[in-house]
Parts: sequence; C-alpha cells; structure tokens
Amino acid sequence: MEQAQTIPDWKVTADRIWATIEETGRQMKETDRRLGELTNRFGDMVEYMVMPNLVTKFEELGFTFTRANRTEIKDREHNIFMEVDALLENGDKVMAVEIKTKPAVDDINDHVERMKKLRIYADLHNDKRAYLGAVAGVVFSESEKVYALKKGFYVIEPSGDTFSITKPEGKNRPHEW
Repeated sequence: MEQAQTIPDWKVTADRIWATIEETGRQMKETDRRLGELTNRFGDMVEYMVMPNLVTKFEELGFTFTRANRTEIKDREHNIFMEVDALLENGDKVMAVEIKTKPAVDDINDHVERMKKLRIYADLHNDKRAYLGAVAGVVFSESEKVYALKKGFYVIEPSGDTFSITKPEGKNRPHEW
C-alpha cells in the first residue's frame, strides 16, 4: 500500500494566512475604488450647488460675468491640458474657480499652476484679459483659507443658506495672471 503524504501543519497555516492577506488586499482595493466614486459624486454635487449662484455672488463684488461654464482644455500642440471647474468670463476678465469639498494646500498650489497654464494658453490665443482665481470649498480650515488668500485667490465658502466670497485684501490683493 502506498502511504498518504501528509502536509505539515505550518504549511497549511501559511497557505491560509497568505490567502487571507490576498483577499484582504482585494477587498481594500474595491473599497478604495468605491470611495473614489463617492468622492467624485460628492464633488460633482458641490459644483452643481455652487455654479448657479457664482455669477450673482461675484456681481455683489462688482464683477459682471456674461458666461459661466465648466471648461476642459486639450491643446496637444502646446502640451497644455487642464480642467477648470467653473470659468466665469466677460470681455475684460476671466475668473477660474477650483471647487473642492475640503480644499488642502496641495489643491491651492495646483490651482496656482493651473492659473499659470491658463495665462500661457490665453497668450497663445491673443487673449489679453486679466485672469483671476478663486477656490471654493464646503469645509475650509482657517489655515487653508489664509493660504488661499495669500496666494491672491478669492475664497468661496458656505454661509447660511448660500455662500460668501472673501476677497484677498491688502498685500494679498487679488492676483492677476
């Protein structure tokens, strides 16, 4: 008779542990994917809440924008690619608004870079209008708000049933690109 080969207990345990680790990793990836979808949907909801009233709120600060839309630029020739959550325009000025649920310093720095690219893109198309920036957020920490204002951005945040816009003042006047 042929003798059955036995598998050592440590080998069975190691195989089970490895299978559990692999399954946990798969579950974590799926959770990350679902959270990403939820975050994107929440961000879209914030944009839809803010966008309709932006023109009116900026009118209160003396701006008259005739167009407002979400914009995507894909200029392969000059290697300029970007999305702008809200671009408010008139014949003299353009206001590029970055909308985040909870803006962070990295988001503000990214918006500075976006503004530089917008200026380059505008110059390539002989657009001499002044480009201004704003950062909107549902939850602004005080440090991020101060940082955005120091960068010359208007800050848009909830206020009661609507939202308010804080203009950068003094040495932190609105930056024009």
